[in-house]
Amino acid sequence: MTAMRNPDAKHIDFADLIGLIPSNPRFLPSNLDMVLERKGSFLVGEWKRPNESISRGQEILLENLAKKPGFLVVLIEGNTDAEMVVNKVQLFNPHKGWIDWGDSVESLKDLITQWYARAERKTR
Repeated sequence: MTAMRNPDAKHIDFADLIGLIPSNPRFLPSNLDMVLERKGSFLVGEWKRPNESISRGQEILLENLAKKPGFLVVLIEGNTDAEMVVNKVQLFNPHKGWIDWGDSVESLKDLITQWYARAERKTR
């Protein structure tokens, strides 16, 4: 079973946008792997495979999102090839940087349910 609408979807290639901003030619869009919203609170997640590095530009994007009120940003090492595998979950704290949260699917589920409970208590 898959929850993806199109499990064969490919990443968007932004090559035609390279150099669009002459003063910052490497300025390009970044894709995000997971976004949840509840009552104006956002949980943003980026998935990386083991030993896959995050680009500095994407790291800057995620860290700046995490500094915005109402945003929680997580970095997940793992994949969903055959089943969901989570080796590491980190969340970004604007004062402390990346903090280890857990190392399993259950720890990711725990983070999401805690985030949801906090968001649910908010009023818009």
